[in-house]
Amino acid sequence: MYKSVETLLVEIPTIRPHKMAVATMQTQTLVLVKITAEDGLTGWGEATTIGGLGYGEESPESVKTNIETYFAPLLKSLKGLNVAQTMQAIKRNINGNRFAKCAVQTALLDIQAKRLGQPLSEVLGGRLQNSIPVLWVLASGDTGKDIAEAQKMIAAQRHNIFKLKIGSRAVEADVEHVLAIKQALGKDISIRVDVNRAWSELEAVKGISLLQNGGVDLIEQPCAIDNIDAMERLTRKFDIAIMADESLMGPHSAYHLAKRNAASVFAVKIAQSGGLIEGCEVGKIAKLAGIDLYGGTMLEGPVGTIASAHAFSTFESLAYGTELFGPLLLTEEILKTPLQYRNFELAVPQQAGLGIELDEDKLDNLRRS
Repeated sequence: MYKSVETLLVEIPTIRPHKMAVATMQTQTLVLVKITAEDGLTGWGEATTIGGLGYGEESPESVKTNIETYFAPLLKSLKGLNVAQTMQAIKRNINGNRFAKCAVQTALLDIQAKRLGQPLSEVLGGRLQNSIPVLWVLASGDTGKDIAEAQKMIAAQRHNIFKLKIGSRAVEADVEHVLAIKQALGKDISIRVDVNRAWSELEAVKGISLLQNGGVDLIEQPCAIDNIDAMERLTRKFDIAIMADESLMGPHSAYHLAKRNAASVFAVKIAQSGGLIEGCEVGKIAKLAGIDLYGGTMLEGPVGTIASAHAFSTFESLAYGTELFGPLLLTEEILKTPLQYRNFELAVPQQAGLGIELDEDKLDNLRRS
């Protein structure tokens, strides 16, 4: 039984505007969930999304309202259940709300791992690596600024793989922007692009042809979420990797994408999947189907980021790395000890649970009223 469930909205400015096809971010609203069990153990989870309702079906405000109105009373009423049984009860009583379910599940697993004295990755099946590669997303929209930003990251040995957010301009303008950056950084630096579902199929054919010829390694979600036919045709047509992101909404959609051969890479996101356990199931489906994996992000703060890292550390292969850079995009640190980014990778904590300690005084100061 759980004696308290608290949901916080924490507003933090970003270090620069983060421009995507669906929104331009100047701040990020972290949705944090703190659950306290009867024995006094506490667990944290995160349900952060992007751009209000511009990206998906849940917003920070809806997550907070739904957790307080529906999830919290249910959790307080359940007795003698393990985490799996608790999540089963939540799924039986609450439809949808994948992001909120992910946050609650993360907090419950954090408590369980602490109770067992094990890192969260061990509860998810056991880590296979202690650190995971992390790329950086260039999203200022300015070619010169993006090149300078990338060169700074390479020199600091923080990132040597870069993804560019495109799709808000004409295809030709976006391609020109990407290839100028690729040329400036050189053949040894991997460049990928995220179209955030902005292109029609004809635009995608034109853009992908040019980007493939220019040495770009991967195209993320070129077409609309439900245009699986186009994703299938593009995957079959081009040698370049086509990655499903927004189309992946958990194990069920992963199965159908794999069955259709509608992507050569899956971007696994724990919130999109509906939880850490479901994210790992998406990874298993990809492995069985021969689809490569990439660790995605909803630009979460440190809680969702390190929860994702625990899950991704259990994958046998992350052929395209991860983009767990969300905390580095924020101007404020909310952990007592920051996450450890070094040598182009993020270290997965060895301590019990998530392995992090939040600065609750700092959270109170950043909390949105």
